[in-house]
Formats: sequence, C-alpha cells, structure tokens
Amino acid sequence: QVQLVESGGGLVQAGGSLRLSCAASGRTFSSSAMGWFRQAPGKEREFVAAVSRSGGSTYYADSVKGRFTISRDNAKNTVYLKMNSLKPADTAVYYCAGRRASVTWVVVTTTGGYDYWGQGTQVTVSS
Repeated sequence: QVQLVESGGGLVQAGGSLRLSCAASGRTFSSSAMGWFRQAPGKEREFVAAVSRSGGSTYYADSVKGRFTISRDNAKNTVYLKMNSLKPADTAVYYCAGRRASVTWVVVTTTGGYDYWGQGTQVTVSS
C-alpha cells in the first residue's frame, strides 16, 4: 500500500506560481502511475495532470495545459506539480493520486481509476 502526503499549497496572487509536492511511502511508487486532481467548493473532483511510471509521458487537462507541469523523481518517491500563471479559477484543494500501472502507459483521468489518494492541499489564487 502506498501512502501519499501533499505539500506546497498556499495563497498566491493571480499570475503567480506554486509547486506542489507529493511524497509517497511504500515500495510500489516506481510501479505506479501518478496524477493530480483538484476540487473546488461545490464542484466535483476533476483531473488535472498525470505522469507515467518512468516520468517520460505526461497528460494534462485542457484547462491547465501550457501552465502546469507534472514531473516525478522516483529516487525520492515524489511527484510534483509546478503551476505557473495561476488564475482565480485554479483555486481548489489539490489531491495527489496513484494507481498500479503496467509499463505500457494508459491515460486515466477518472477518480475511480486511481487506487490511493493523499489528503489534499489547499491552493487559493487571489485576483
């Protein structure tokens, strides 16, 4: 079982940047595909970005493409989300998620497709 702990959230002005980190415990991190989701008040949790086991493949929601970058460091059991050009619409609780995956990466954007989750970190973007 993998446990995930997010950090790096906070309050930032529109146009600013933040980098979220997700530290994983357990031996299966390097065999897990990872993703970031977010949930704004009153809204459903939505997909943000995903990265393959090796880090060589990534996929983004249209709403963040070109502004956010997902990456991972398997030596540190950590996945990152660098967020640039932040907008008030990006305000949400951000969740890290992982799923057991094969070497052949398949993009999964649904919450049900992930096996374990972090507790979330709040990101607030002021206008």
